[in-house]
Amino acid sequence: MQEKTIVSTKNTPEISLNPDGIIKISGRSMNGKISELEEQIENWIDEYIINPPEMTYVHINLEYFDEINLKIYYSLLKKIESIKYLDKKYIINWYYEEDDEDILEKGEKISIILDIPFTFIMIDNSGLDACNLPVMNSRII
Repeated sequence: MQEKTIVSTKNTPEISLNPDGIIKISGRSMNGKISELEEQIENWIDEYIINPPEMTYVHINLEYFDEINLKIYYSLLKKIESIKYLDKKYIINWYYEEDDEDILEKGEKISIILDIPFTFIMIDNSGLDACNLPVMNSRII
């Protein structure tokens, strides 16, 4: 299985799918444009969940996404959650800016609807961590 990176555009997020257990989604997801990438993402995830590593980390750092794209995120996260049946573990980190209640609430909604625990991480734009993501303050909901 190979790593897959989808470069961001002004309307689609950057998506990094690493078979070593790191999945990153960051940027903007608008106007249903991510649906054009849905098949590529679904195919990669379907192959990934057959034999995932012991731990999978999902980092979601969206500055904006619309309701049209929710089903893609639901599907991706439900598939990742299914690795627990293989005795594998996962952590879903949902990043949001301190003053962005909308993104935080959307993450909380997804977590509740799917009944999947998320770690909600407030971004502190003062630097980058080892995963090349903003330094943050976290809380689990």
